[in-house]
Amino acid sequence: MTAQQLKNSILLMAVQGKLVPQDPNDEPASILLERIHAEKERLIKEKKIKREKNPSVIFKGADNTPYEKIGDEVRSLADEVPFEIPDSWEWVRLIDVCEYIQRGKSPKYSPIKKYPVVAQKCNQWSGFSIEKAQFIEPNSLSSYGPERLLQDNDLMWNSTGLGTLGRMAIYKTAANPYKLAVADSHVTVIRPLKQFVLPEYLYYYFANPSVQSVIEDQADGTTKQKELATATIKAYLTPIPPLDEQRRILAKLSEVLPVVKNYGVVYDETTAMQEAFPESLKKSILQEAVQGKLVPQDPSDEPAEALLERIRAEKQRLIKEGKIKKDKHESVIFRRDNSHYEKLDGVERCIDDELPFEIPDTWAWSRLGSLVEVITSGSRDWAKHYSEKGSLFLRMGNLSRNSFELRLNSLKRVQLPEKAEGTRTALQAGDLLFSITGEVGMLGLIPDDFETAYINQHTAMIRFLPLIRNKYLPYFLLTDYAQKCYKSNQHGIKNSFRLDSISNILVPIPPLSEQEQIIRRIEQATNRIATM
Repeated sequence: MTAQQLKNSILLMAVQGKLVPQDPNDEPASILLERIHAEKERLIKEKKIKREKNPSVIFKGADNTPYEKIGDEVRSLADEVPFEIPDSWEWVRLIDVCEYIQRGKSPKYSPIKKYPVVAQKCNQWSGFSIEKAQFIEPNSLSSYGPERLLQDNDLMWNSTGLGTLGRMAIYKTAANPYKLAVADSHVTVIRPLKQFVLPEYLYYYFANPSVQSVIEDQADGTTKQKELATATIKAYLTPIPPLDEQRRILAKLSEVLPVVKNYGVVYDETTAMQEAFPESLKKSILQEAVQGKLVPQDPSDEPAEALLERIRAEKQRLIKEGKIKKDKHESVIFRRDNSHYEKLDGVERCIDDELPFEIPDTWAWSRLGSLVEVITSGSRDWAKHYSEKGSLFLRMGNLSRNSFELRLNSLKRVQLPEKAEGTRTALQAGDLLFSITGEVGMLGLIPDDFETAYINQHTAMIRFLPLIRNKYLPYFLLTDYAQKCYKSNQHGIKNSFRLDSISNILVPIPPLSEQEQIIRRIEQATNRIATM
C-alpha cells in the first residue's frame, strides 16, 4: 500500500466512524443536529442568515436505511449514501450544518496590495497560501457584504476548472498579514456552524476519496470548464459524528498523518526494490508483445489490414441488421507514403506524431472503438434491487489492477424487473469490464459459461466484435502504454475516464494467427514469473 493509499484509507476510516471508537457517553449527532437547527432558527429570526428553500430532513426508516423528506415527498437515499456510518452519527445535507455557502465575486484587480482575493491557486492540498493571492481594488471592498469577508477556519473549495476542481483549503487569518480577504468567483466559501461542526473534520471528509473520486461527476459544464454549482455543494451528503467524536477523530489524524508521511519515504524506497524485477519483467513482456517483438512474424499470415477490413464489414452488417449502432465518428487508419493517416468525418490527417511506437509491416493501427460492438457504462440506482438471490452484480472491487481476472470473493446479487434500465448491460462471455472512476483501468474479463451479471455506472463494458474477441486486447490494456493513455486523459483530483476516451485509444493490431501466438507466449511467461 502506497502512502497515498494508506492516507486515503485512513481518511475514509475516519469519516466512516472506524478510526476511533464510539463512546456511548457522547451526545449523539441527532441531538447535535437539534441544537444546530435551533441555532439556525435564531440566526434566521435575527436576519443574519436566510432560510433555505425546500429544506430537507434525513432520517432512518424502518428498514434502518436513510430516507429524505423534502416537503411532502419522501425518498430513499440508500443508493446515494457512499457508505454506512455508526448509529450515533447522522447524514445531513452540507447546508444543514452551515450558516453560509456561497461563491466569491469576480474581483476588480489592483496593484495596490491591501485586500487580497483568494483564488484557486491559493488553495492547495498542502495548505492555504496567501502569497499566491492577487489584490482587489481597495475602493471595491464596499461592494462586498460583511458575510463575504473571509473568517478564520472558513473552508475554501475550488469550484471551477479541471485540474483544480474539488481542491480545498482552510482559511487561516494568522496566515494573512493583510487582515482582510475575500474569495474570487472560482472559489466557494463554506462556513460551518463552527461551535457544532469542526471545519477540520469537514475538510477531511471532503478530501477523502469517496468525495474526490466522483467530484467531476457532480460538476456541470463542458469538459474544459467544469463547474461545481453552489446548489450541488449545499446538497452534498455529509456524515456528522457527535462533537466529541469529531475532536477524537482530529486528534487521531494529527497523530497518524505525520507517521504516514514518513512511511511514504520508506515505502517508496523498499517497494522500488521489491517490485522492480518481477513487475517490470511482466510489463516488459506485455510491451514487447504489442510491439511485435515477442513472437516472429509469419509472411504467410493474413495481414492485419485484411483483418480490419473484415471487421469493418462485420460492423456494417450488424448496423444494417439493427443489432448495433453506427459510430458517430467512424475512424479508418491506413498507410500511405510510409506514413499513417486517419480518415475521420470525411477528413484525412497524418497521425504519425500520435503513434507511440513502430510495429511490424504486417500489423496495423486502429482505434479501440473500431473493434467493438458497444462500449457503455452501467446503470445507477442498484440498491433497491439488492437481493439474497438473483443475478450477480459486479462492482469495481471485483476487477483487478494487474490482470483481467475477475475477483469473485465479494459478490452482491440483484433481482431486476423484466424491463428495468439495468438490463441493457446484461453481461456476455468475452465482455471486458473497465473501471472508469476512482482507480481507473482495472479490468475484468467475463469467462465462458458465466451466470447473468450486471454492472453499475462506475464500470464500462467493452464488447469486442467476434473476429477479435480473444485475450489479445485485454492484455494490450494492461500495458504501460495503455496505462499512460488512462492517466493522460484524467483531469484534476478526480480519477475518471470517459467512454469516448476508451474508444479513442490507439491499438496495434497483429494478424489473427499472430495474436493467438502472442497470447500463448504471454501466458507461458507470466506463469513462469508467478513461480519465481
